[in-house]
Amino acid sequence: MIPIKDNIPTRTFPIITVLLIILNTVIYLYEATLPPQKFELFIHQYGLLPIDLLHFRFDKIFTSMFLHGSFAHLFGNMLFLWIFGNNVEDALGKFKFIIFYLLSGVGAALTQSIISLSAGSYFIPMVGASGAISGVLAAYIKLYPEAKVLTVIPPFIFFIFVLPAWFFIGYWFFIQVLFAMIVPPNVGGVAWYAHIGGFITGWFLLDIMYKPSKGKVVHYSTLR
Repeated sequence: MIPIKDNIPTRTFPIITVLLIILNTVIYLYEATLPPQKFELFIHQYGLLPIDLLHFRFDKIFTSMFLHGSFAHLFGNMLFLWIFGNNVEDALGKFKFIIFYLLSGVGAALTQSIISLSAGSYFIPMVGASGAISGVLAAYIKLYPEAKVLTVIPPFIFFIFVLPAWFFIGYWFFIQVLFAMIVPPNVGGVAWYAHIGGFITGWFLLDIMYKPSKGKVVHYSTLR
């Protein structure tokens, strides 16, 4: 499912969300200039390998969050970040949001790496913002479960569906769990356990970081 927009307006400009999108994009544009061998070296140098945890290279947890393996990988992540991140940033505030985002990414990276190590996989690099964004999705579904998400569902690309956020994100999480059960963790590709770990981290982290204002009303706009 591909989200297009939601119906929750923001009260302030989502500067952190925008800066994260710009940073991820600029780094990917640099990656795209590298020849194949240097690109692979760059990914291994700054992406997170499971064995890095055994060598205490915790810095790579953070650098890996800003790398992407392809334009499609980048575009999908940034689309989800823009649609769902701006409202979570609005609810948490600028400073708390960036902390929330990074900690969700940490939870995602640790989950994937620990599962990979337990499966005997040490050298498959993990890159991408999707683990941190998974935490954002968890926060969104808790904050705005009744929000409406304008959605395209392949292969029905000529039809647009309006889905409640609880269904859209709930279905997304179900797919992550399903594929994590099917695909062995020592196989490269999508880091399913990172998505699960980031989501669970964000789910519980929101309860710690978010203090709802008394009498606060969520405003919905009309989807067009």
